[in-house]
Amino acid sequence: MSKPHRAAPDPVAPAATGSNLHWRQLLASTEGRLLATGLGMVMAILAAIGLGLMMAPTATLDFAAVIGLNLVIGRAAGMSYGLASGLGRLDLVLCNLLVETAQVLVLYPLFVLGWQQLIDTRRLQPLLKRLQAAAESGGGGVRRFGIAGLFVFVFMPFWMTGPVVGAIIGFLLGLRTAVNLAVVLSATGLAILVYAQFLEQVDAWATAAHPYAVFIVIVALAALVWALRRWLRRRQA
Repeated sequence: MSKPHRAAPDPVAPAATGSNLHWRQLLASTEGRLLATGLGMVMAILAAIGLGLMMAPTATLDFAAVIGLNLVIGRAAGMSYGLASGLGRLDLVLCNLLVETAQVLVLYPLFVLGWQQLIDTRRLQPLLKRLQAAAESGGGGVRRFGIAGLFVFVFMPFWMTGPVVGAIIGFLLGLRTAVNLAVVLSATGLAILVYAQFLEQVDAWATAAHPYAVFIVIVALAALVWALRRWLRRRQA
């Protein structure tokens, strides 16, 4: 591990200067450039969807559904829907890799810049607090095994072990940005490939019962987990 565990101000605190950092100063930082890249990717995805709706509306709506399901529920829901809709495995892999990379390149630098009090992230406080809590709860095992632990954490398909949380764990553990993102994005790419292979086989087996059988089961499980977590939070409150 290159640096000790980070101890820094609240990541959702306003900028210490009381004013927003000038955009040129922001782009001079690594995280600022990453954020600009991530926002550019988001704009490109939205533009591609807009263009696709005019040229191939049916396929574009399927891809848009895959993206939305990935963001709201997770990659398993998005990929299972895409397979049931007839999208190719390679197309699904590239689509999910693009979306999850954009997620990392937007949320990770926002977290870091807020942590460093370089930008005011109070409006994102609920989201960033949840990400920080997930990173801190999962960081213990990762810290024990270092980079290998981070790779496994991002790769394994457990609740709240995605690339954004993994990248935040890497930051909290003191990994350099290049190393952190290389580990997180490579683990993400491998996980997406495994998901695609596994879900394609399961989907082929379950199609006899219903074309969207796998998708329905995944959504039902996600809804059950969400309801259970909500119930537990209420009991704790």
